[in-house]
Amino acid sequence: MIHLASYFVVGILFALGLGLGGMTDPHRVQGFLDIFGDWDPSLAFVMIGAVCFHVVTYRFIRKRATPMISAHWHIPERKDLNAKLIGGSLIFGAGWGLAGYCPGPALTSLASLDTNVYIFVGCMILGMLSFGFVETVIRKSKSYN
Repeated sequence: MIHLASYFVVGILFALGLGLGGMTDPHRVQGFLDIFGDWDPSLAFVMIGAVCFHVVTYRFIRKRATPMISAHWHIPERKDLNAKLIGGSLIFGAGWGLAGYCPGPALTSLASLDTNVYIFVGCMILGMLSFGFVETVIRKSKSYN
């Protein structure tokens, strides 16, 4: 139960940070990404603040033998760049730039009851399910060859 409570608290803090930082406003995000047009640099300060906070707290966190709510650290071990990572990054960036939302802010923005947000989240879920389907089809076709 403590895990669920901690996930809930962290999720609320994350959502509040996204809202206060302006990440749930697609026009602000698009303005930040439009560096050759009417550029809005305000989200750069949000990013700088987040990086500074991480740099300070990371040193304290990594001194612990284990995380506070887990038996061991879960750190990715892969270090290579592959086509799936690069392709996914390109799709993520294009979607973020076109719609002004990425998954976290989109889910947070569901509370606004804006129809456009619900359409975006529905399409996002459809894309996630499609990836799983396509991945399975590709894996099966490779096993037949």
